[in-house]
Amino acid sequence: MFLENLNLLFFKNYEEAFVSFSEHINCFIGDNGSGKTNLLDAIHYLSMTKSAFSSSDVQSIKQEEDFFMVKGRFMVEGEKHTVQCSLKAGQKKTVTHNKALYDKVSDHIGRFPVVLISPYDTDLIREGSEERRKYFDSLISQLHHPYLEQLIKYNHILKQRNSLLKQFAERHTFDRDYLHILNEQLTPLGEELAQQRQAFLQTFVPIFQKHYRHISDSHETVTLDYKSQLPGADFRLLLEQNERKDMALQRTTVGPHKDDFVFLMDGNPVKHFGSQGQQKSYVIALKLAHFEVMAQQQHHKPLLLLDDIFDRLDEKRITKLMQMVAAHTFGQIFLTDTHLERTDKILENLSEQIRRFKVSEGTVSVILDE
Repeated sequence: MFLENLNLLFFKNYEEAFVSFSEHINCFIGDNGSGKTNLLDAIHYLSMTKSAFSSSDVQSIKQEEDFFMVKGRFMVEGEKHTVQCSLKAGQKKTVTHNKALYDKVSDHIGRFPVVLISPYDTDLIREGSEERRKYFDSLISQLHHPYLEQLIKYNHILKQRNSLLKQFAERHTFDRDYLHILNEQLTPLGEELAQQRQAFLQTFVPIFQKHYRHISDSHETVTLDYKSQLPGADFRLLLEQNERKDMALQRTTVGPHKDDFVFLMDGNPVKHFGSQGQQKSYVIALKLAHFEVMAQQQHHKPLLLLDDIFDRLDEKRITKLMQMVAAHTFGQIFLTDTHLERTDKILENLSEQIRRFKVSEGTVSVILDE
């Protein structure tokens, strides 16, 4: 699988742009703030129907405009697939595949997989449990569409339950029958989500550990723990036991939405005991395992997006990554950098076709094609 081209209209700092890509390595070179990362984000939109960096789609609309459009053409096993994401301010986002509108945007997730490695990845370690849940939910959803459907249903019912708890507090009322109906709906979904998360880690962790050993050349023992009140417990009983607490706090305090994925090194939290270099190796190993698991299960390699990694990683870790590129571990790669000379030096021994683009204030042009 590879992305042939990308067409932008009023996306972030781009008024309009059309770019054709190499099937192998594509380098976006430009100053900070020129729009390099925005090109990676546009590619992320084509895969995940959302930004990798902004929480709101409206933030992707160019200033003083009222809509954006991102369009691209993928080649998968000789077949062309045109994907378009667009949003007009105040309206619902639309996603089309070969001009056909999806009934549900979620139906697109997993068809054209992507893996992003960025300077913000260490936020997975430093930030709270929500960031880690989002990451693993997104990963599992790309692999197993039923998981995404269950997650959407769970979050919808959870929202209803939280709204009901707030109504009880505001109106000084209590409807146990309605609350129990929502508990009944929430229980099987929550138990299944927890079981699938646990099962996924059993496959994922050994692959992650292999990549950590390769990228770090170190002897620490790294692992991932799934911290949850489920599986194995009766979720409905937990909901009933925490009913008073939920009413007092006006939110549901137990369930998969409270789970965490604990990052460990030699049995200790990486957040507190890992050096900066160890934390970087940890998250890179996570993303490489992410890539490998998706390539195995999807039967084609995801797009790999590398955002400013040459600025953020030391020579040893860059060398390890480039060894994997040289060994054809990856498929199509998109990377950003501020210095063409540095990029050329790092990539000089690679045999793959490399296309370089100059990015400047929302414009993109080919500067060298090999």
